Amino acid sequence: MIECRAVGSMGANCYLVSCPETKKAAIIDPGANGAGIQRWIAEEGVQVEYILLTHGHFDHIGAVDELRELYQAKVGIHKEDAIMLTSGAHNLSRMLGRSYDYKSADFLLEDGQVVQVGNLTLTVIATPGHTPGGVCFLTSEGLISGDTLFDGSIGRTDFPGGSYQELIDSIVKKLLVLPEDTKVYPGHGPETTIGREKRDNPFLR
Repeated sequence: MIECRAVGSMGANCYLVSCPETKKAAIIDPGANGAGIQRWIAEEGVQVEYILLTHGHFDHIGAVDELRELYQAKVGIHKEDAIMLTSGAHNLSRMLGRSYDYKSADFLLEDGQVVQVGNLTLTVIATPGHTPGGVCFLTSEGLISGDTLFDGSIGRTDFPGGSYQELIDSIVKKLLVLPEDTKVYPGHGPETTIGREKRDNPFLR
């Protein structure tokens, strides 16, 4: 139900979450390479209903408009990161010398919200810290953690809007309370588990 491909120069993980019974699907963090993502979706033979964003940095949103138009999918982002879609200054692309501005979200995500994808449910967990509106998505297969929690690390907090203490609080209070065998699918790098991060992550000891 959860498949991953790294996209773009920053190697951001784009996830395809699909329901095997209904073939309905959501794309999470389509950061770049819209054409490649389209081929991937065609290979899987699924119908994309939603494009969901863990946060608004440019390396996680780069193919949003292209895919939204193609699939007529609804784009969701947390309200605190909504401005990042429409402002290159806020999504950090302007820092690289080119400003990427996209259309506004179709709906805003809230903590505890449930997004239904066929017979699957994705529960929104607000985890501010990396960005003010960072979120994770909890499914029966595991947790898609964006840039909140990584294998052996945590998200950066030195960008505008970041907060180290807020990020640690989000992880400890919202994520480490999940069952230890919960798989974690991060925004960059390999997957891990909640138990492994509780034991071995140097930022969480």
